[in-house]
Amino acid sequence: MPFAARPDRLVVMDVDSTLITGEVIEMLAAHAGSRERVAAITDRAMRGELDFAASLRERVATLAGLPLRVLSEVLDEVELTPGAEELVAGLRERGWPLGLVSGGFIEVVGPLAERLGIERRRANRLEVAGGYLTGRVAGAVVDRAAKAAALREWATELRVPLDRTVAIGDGANDLEMMATAGFSVAFNAKPVVAAQADAAVTGRLDAVLELPPLLVPRLR
Repeated sequence: MPFAARPDRLVVMDVDSTLITGEVIEMLAAHAGSRERVAAITDRAMRGELDFAASLRERVATLAGLPLRVLSEVLDEVELTPGAEELVAGLRERGWPLGLVSGGFIEVVGPLAERLGIERRRANRLEVAGGYLTGRVAGAVVDRAAKAAALREWATELRVPLDRTVAIGDGANDLEMMATAGFSVAFNAKPVVAAQADAAVTGRLDAVLELPPLLVPRLR
């Protein structure tokens, strides 16, 4: 990448309860009749009370037997957080790449990213056999370490120093990514996350653009 083309910042954002209003795993669980159980596990995991990878596998196990078509139904149910489209547009206007990292599922994150014009995305993949979910995750779980690794990888690819990266998240699974970034934003976050972030935002996601470190790009 030519030096002049290097972006001034890289922004990496969580998806569930950040870019979108809900948790995809819970939306899927509603179709499986396990939403209440899954929501309780999700809440504990996001508060940092449970190991994320183990909790994800436990939640995904309740989805065994769901037909693959449920994924497209859930995608139609997804609602963007207020201000999400404005944030994406604002970052694009500034020439700042946006990446999505999710402990959710690429089957939903991928089409959502395509819809918003977001090139970089990383999420878990659900195992499928014969047109049905098996109740297992295919491959390694995207946990807090994987989220931080994605941020570092994309920063290296774009030649953006880590101190010029921004991480946005809401749950304990985002903490390592937020600690790795030069500036971290807790959005509608659990207390453990808000306490460790550089800034906390509630309400509209595009309020992130008004935070002092993001108001004016630093030119090189």
